[in-house]
Amino acid sequence: MGIDDKAKNAADAVKGKVKEKTGDATDDRDLQAEGRKDKTKADLKQAGEKAKDAFKD
Repeated sequence: MGIDDKAKNAADAVKGKVKEKTGDATDDRDLQAEGRKDKTKADLKQAGEKAKDAFKD
């Protein structure tokens, strides 16, 4: 996994967390759900990249 992929996935996860927390603060359920979706998507990408790395070794 490249450094760029790791950084992008981490940034996406942080962005999702910010959206979720903003949704919590403003009582915006759509924003909360979007934030959770973004975090989950970033986590899945990260897991896929780690699996690829495991098979390279």
